[in-house]
Amino acid sequence: MRWGTIGAGAAMVSSAASSAGLPSMILQPPAPVTPPLGLAPQAPAGINPQLFQRAKAALDQHRIRYRDHMGIVDFGLASAQPRFHVVDIRSGAVESYTVTHGKGSDPAHCGYLEQFSNAAGSEATSNGTYTTDEYYYGKHGLSLKLNGLDWSNNNAMNRAIVIHSAWYAEPNNIAEHGKLGRSQGCFAFSRHDQWLVMQKLAGGRMIFADKMA
Repeated sequence: MRWGTIGAGAAMVSSAASSAGLPSMILQPPAPVTPPLGLAPQAPAGINPQLFQRAKAALDQHRIRYRDHMGIVDFGLASAQPRFHVVDIRSGAVESYTVTHGKGSDPAHCGYLEQFSNAAGSEATSNGTYTTDEYYYGKHGLSLKLNGLDWSNNNAMNRAIVIHSAWYAEPNNIAEHGKLGRSQGCFAFSRHDQWLVMQKLAGGRMIFADKMA
């Protein structure tokens, strides 16, 4: 996916700006959060313990400024399962959502991610550490750009890997087909879930995505 193909003349909107038309629940400026002293040593229920430890390490390695919430994506699970976890770092509470993976990561459309790629044109999902960036209006409406911080996903911005909503990420796809559709490498959610995820993770917060098995 390229920025030019997302939507002609897509409007860029700063995630900290008070631009008309953006949901106020997303636009609230985030405040720096002091790293909590009591960050849970054990993975919250429903999250792969090894994946949780790697996400915690990434939070410190990349010196993430905003440390109230983080996203952890377990691509070892099928697309029909709630595998995008939004973790409240202070309390350990978790909210989990279904999310797509890329066509290039699942060529046979079996519902499972089989491979990662950081290459342009691969239409695959990339693993690694991301931070959220600016909003823009494009093909899928309001979307949220992502920065890739690791060698395995540092082409995310050039590849236009973003958070957006899509018809193929709506729950009826699971009911009808037993899986979600596939993106071009983006994190696509149902319209309802997209707002909830962006509300917690906008403004430079971290998302860590990988597959442990």
